[in-house]
Amino acid sequence: MANQMVGNRADLGKGRQMPVHYGSRDLNISTVSSPLGTQIPNASGAGYNYRINGQDRIAVTYFGEGAASEGDFHPGLNFAATLRSQALFICRNNGYAISTPIDDQYAGDGIAPRGVAYGMPTIRVDGNDLLAVSIATKKARELIIKEKRPVLLETMSYRGGDHSSSDASATYRNEKEMEKWTQYLESLGDPIARFETFLLGRKLITPDYQKEVRQQALQEVRAALKSATEQPRPPIDEMFSDVYETVPAHIAEQKEALKAHLRKYPDQYRLEQYEDGAQWPHK
Repeated sequence: MANQMVGNRADLGKGRQMPVHYGSRDLNISTVSSPLGTQIPNASGAGYNYRINGQDRIAVTYFGEGAASEGDFHPGLNFAATLRSQALFICRNNGYAISTPIDDQYAGDGIAPRGVAYGMPTIRVDGNDLLAVSIATKKARELIIKEKRPVLLETMSYRGGDHSSSDASATYRNEKEMEKWTQYLESLGDPIARFETFLLGRKLITPDYQKEVRQQALQEVRAALKSATEQPRPPIDEMFSDVYETVPAHIAEQKEALKAHLRKYPDQYRLEQYEDGAQWPHK
């Protein structure tokens, strides 16, 4: 995850994606895509493939309530419902699509009724309750495999912070609203805090173990980020690979043009940060 965020040579996406756009072929995780909703029809198709081939597996896709306003959402769910795809659609409804509140996104009661309208079993659950989400997801998978049909799961939450580091939610969320939700989250706790409270209450963990795990996690994250930032970025050649089996003429021309540009202005770029970057323009 750290390698992906900094886009170094160990990044499975070869430094081509935005941060937090994870993916892994070995783990059957399709790479996160920035265009909203595009993964929904993909999950429908994958789930359809699993059903017609009699496979004991499902496709799972995650999206926010904002992505449910995209055009891909409706044909994706309708395709899955009518062709009985083995697919689980998980909507994380946190109240905001970046700066757009739910009141400006839809007039109905959230996303769950849409699943019912498309004829698929639908579950709405407290998205801040880890156990509730886990149980609902498990039951959904069992139903999908047993009945050969898709399920929609809507997890209700609230985005307590900014959408991203480039966002300033205070410009579109008033203090009264933030105060209300802050008190709510403090009273019930975020998903991690609530699960910790549950484990402590059942004496499944001790306070000392809780502190130990948190400290260990902090150290592991710091070590991973330090290691990731010290590694060079992918070779510049990777910019031109993997799209075509045989590199077409116009891409080859662009590659040569870039080499010429870097040879002319080598001091304007930190080529040493790329693997073989200093030698690349002269290859």
